[in-house]
Amino acid sequence: MTSTEFSTKTSAGTPSGTFVPHPSTPYQGDIARYWDGEARPVNLRLGDVDGLYHHHYGIGDVDRSALGDAQDSEAEKKLIAELHRLESAQSELLLDHLGAIGPQDTLVDAGCGRGGSMVMAHQRFGCKVEGVTLSAKQAEFGNRRAQELGIQDHVRAQVCNMLAMPFRTGQAAASWNNESSMYVDLHDLFAEHSRVLAVGGRYVTITGCWNPRYGQPSKWVSQINAHFECNIHSRREYLRAMADNRLVPQAVVDLTPATLPYWELRATSSLVTGIEEAFINSYKDGSFQYVLIAADRV
Repeated sequence: MTSTEFSTKTSAGTPSGTFVPHPSTPYQGDIARYWDGEARPVNLRLGDVDGLYHHHYGIGDVDRSALGDAQDSEAEKKLIAELHRLESAQSELLLDHLGAIGPQDTLVDAGCGRGGSMVMAHQRFGCKVEGVTLSAKQAEFGNRRAQELGIQDHVRAQVCNMLAMPFRTGQAAASWNNESSMYVDLHDLFAEHSRVLAVGGRYVTITGCWNPRYGQPSKWVSQINAHFECNIHSRREYLRAMADNRLVPQAVVDLTPATLPYWELRATSSLVTGIEEAFINSYKDGSFQYVLIAADRV
């Protein structure tokens, strides 16, 4: 599937669950190429720890006892394992907020990356998990991993646009974006989640957002945007766009203090990418926040 063949979307006047072609934009093509070419050690080496490959950051206090002595020949290996533990803890927190999910349910991971959170969701709930990504390489990686685990009948990644997902109206019991919502217009995104979610279904996002109290995106936020070729939204924009699309927040959790230890530890590793300073400084000066928002479809 090429970058111009992304999925389909409902349009005004079509029956519920009916899809019509929805073409991609040049920007979406750029993002697909970006993630097709991405092979950062910080993502791959952390995933090699236990086979769960994430594309997000971590939360929680660093277990210093797990790191051992800095002079230990295994020190870097232990540091990587600890960073991965914090990333998996972030996924666990997201899954904690999905509500009551059973084996008969379908979940949707919008912007699924290499599929680590999808595997964790299936392992916890026993349900079907559908993922979408613009990157053909990410989808191939995630599907190969599902086959290796023998869960390919329950966990699947597809190449398509998260603004036009190939799922029936009301099909999903829950859905989420884990650090992927900064690549799209929020009103379009939440309209699509509202469509695929059953009434009463739960939507969760964990994301970085700029703090409206700061006034405007800071220089650090601008650096993060440039580094990842994304467009970070404000916290206020998330809440407004949810309200406009029948998603009623049930929890808004500031995870900024919980993610700082991850970044400060990562900045001491061999896996630095050059963006660590921007995250640390923006979290500390209050211009950037790391938040979880859980909302119900009404």
